Amino acid sequence: MSSDKPRVLIVDDSAFMRRMIAQIVEESGEFEVAGTARNGHDGLRQIETLDPDIVTLDVDMPELDGLGALESIMRHSPRPVVMLSAGTTRGGQAATLRALELGAVDFVLKPSGAISLDVTRVAARLIDALRAAASANLAPLRRVLDRVG
Repeated sequence: MSSDKPRVLIVDDSAFMRRMIAQIVEESGEFEVAGTARNGHDGLRQIETLDPDIVTLDVDMPELDGLGALESIMRHSPRPVVMLSAGTTRGGQAATLRALELGAVDFVLKPSGAISLDVTRVAARLIDALRAAASANLAPLRRVLDRVG
């Protein structure tokens, strides 16, 4: 039986973060995890296979980082994307701004330091970002891409 809940693909190079994000998504009761991927290339393959409604992308990943994956997603199969970033460095902040320019719906700062203390705060922020992503209207972007592509 298929669910009416938006399906989320989680892309992060950290197995721990993939598990943590998946747990937050599932425990919300509002979303379901479509799958996980370990880097941008794997994420793009999973998008083709699983066709998730929403994608969460880590900014810093090996092989193909989140910005490169985001650019490809928005060009070839646009869908709402929520970026996850440590964001505490100047480079992290610049990457977050670039992600928003490329079409990400929102960004969420990953937990730092004592992760157990940050999980509740991050969980609430992530679910808010996923709600925004679920209500994003990408139809105008898809029409532009259809004309261009």
